[in-house]
Amino acid sequence: MLSPSRVRTTAVWAAVIGVVLIGSAAGLGAWAFARGNTPFAIDAWWNALLVDAAIPLAGPVSYAMNFLGGGWFGVFVVPLGGAAALLALRRPWAAVFFLTAEATSAALVQVLKHLFGRARPTEILIISDYGSYPSGHVANAATLAVCAVVIFPRIAVALVGAAWILLMAFSRTYLHAHWLSDTVGGALVGAGAALVVAAAMAVPLARGREVVGSRRSAH
Repeated sequence: MLSPSRVRTTAVWAAVIGVVLIGSAAGLGAWAFARGNTPFAIDAWWNALLVDAAIPLAGPVSYAMNFLGGGWFGVFVVPLGGAAALLALRRPWAAVFFLTAEATSAALVQVLKHLFGRARPTEILIISDYGSYPSGHVANAATLAVCAVVIFPRIAVALVGAAWILLMAFSRTYLHAHWLSDTVGGALVGAGAALVVAAAMAVPLARGREVVGSRRSAH
């Protein structure tokens, strides 16, 4: 059982790190905006590299990730389905946390997209919404990954979450829907949003973990 002071300390650190990540995403977006439509050198290099890349299964996997991470499936099915699963596990506060983090992440993404209005690569292979920076798909993946670690704090969960973020980032650049720096910004926003919400809900989340632990001990 975590002491109240330990919970508060953890919440403060989560809030600080979350704000720093979101601030870093805003700073990177402002830097890109100041450059006009000129991508960073690493953006241009990575995009050009993938134009001529012939990677087995990369295309089908990237299109699948495009579906899973955005649109009606990523915006509605993933958050609502995840919350329903957590409710089925009798984790109501975890469900509220997950939905709030997803909504916060999505809102921040839209604010930054409309604030900076960055143009997407001209080679884009899919139809997408306004604004290249930051990547909403990667932000969603990062929010999902961080929420999973907060709710189920296991190394295996963290590793799977990291892999999911990297795969989503690669798929977005493989489809030329985003510059590489867009995916970095998305990861910063998504992770930061989840940490800030986790900090705000630290007490009920800690109590929920204690209830789960007591249930396991009873069995």
